[in-house]
Amino acid sequence: MSDRDDHTALFRQSWSIYDAIAAENYMFHREIYEIVTRQLEGRAALGPYTLLDLGCGNARFLAPSLQAAPPARYLGVDLSPTALSEARDYLDGLDSVSLHEDDMVGFVAMSGAKPDIIFTGYAVHHLPSASKARLFEACAAALAPGGEMLMVDVARKEEQDRDTYIAAYLKLMRDGWTAVPAAMIEEACAHVAAHDFPETLGGLFEMATAAGFSSAELLDHYGPHHLIRFSI
Repeated sequence: MSDRDDHTALFRQSWSIYDAIAAENYMFHREIYEIVTRQLEGRAALGPYTLLDLGCGNARFLAPSLQAAPPARYLGVDLSPTALSEARDYLDGLDSVSLHEDDMVGFVAMSGAKPDIIFTGYAVHHLPSASKARLFEACAAALAPGGEMLMVDVARKEEQDRDTYIAAYLKLMRDGWTAVPAAMIEEACAHVAAHDFPETLGGLFEMATAAGFSSAELLDHYGPHHLIRFSI
C-alpha cells in the first residue's frame, strides 16, 4: 500500500466513522461552521466568487454554508472517491460544481484555478511540515487578488510536541467521545496516532507569511480545533 493509500484509508473505507464523530459535534463543527457561513456571506455580498475546497470530503458540513452564500463556481478536491460520491448529493443545487479525485498540493499548483476563497476543513494536519509549506505557497500563488484562505484544523499548543499532543487528543477521544461506538473510536484513534501531524498556531502563521500571505488571523478556537483566515 502506498503512503497516499495508507494515510487516507480511514476515510476511503470507513467515511461513516468521521461522520459519526462529527455528528456528535465533538470537533465543534457547528460553532466553527457558523462562523464560516458568516465569512462566506460577507464575501458573497461583494459579488460572484469562486471557492476551492481542499480535502473536501463529502462536503457535509460546508454545504449549508455554501447554500447560504452560493459561490458562482465550486471546486472540490479529495483523495477519497467514496467521500466525493457523497459530496455530489450534499452539493446538489449549487451552480457549477466540479469534483476532483486528486492530491491537494498538486491540484492547487497545477489546476490554474484562480479562486477568491480557498477553504480547507480538517485536512491540512495530515500533511508533513514540508508539504504544508508547499501548500501555503501554492495557495498564495493561486488565489485571485484580494483572496483569502479559510482553514479549519487542529493545532498544537506552542509548548506541545507532537507526542504530547497525540497523547492528549487520544485521551480526549477515548474519555469524552462516548456517544460513538468504542470500536469506531479505536479505529479513529489509530488513524490519529499514525497520520496526524498538527503544527502549532505560530508555526502555521510563519509558513503562511513565508509563502506570501500578508496576514493571518485566528477567528475562533475550541480547544485544539481552530478556524484561521489567511489573507493575500
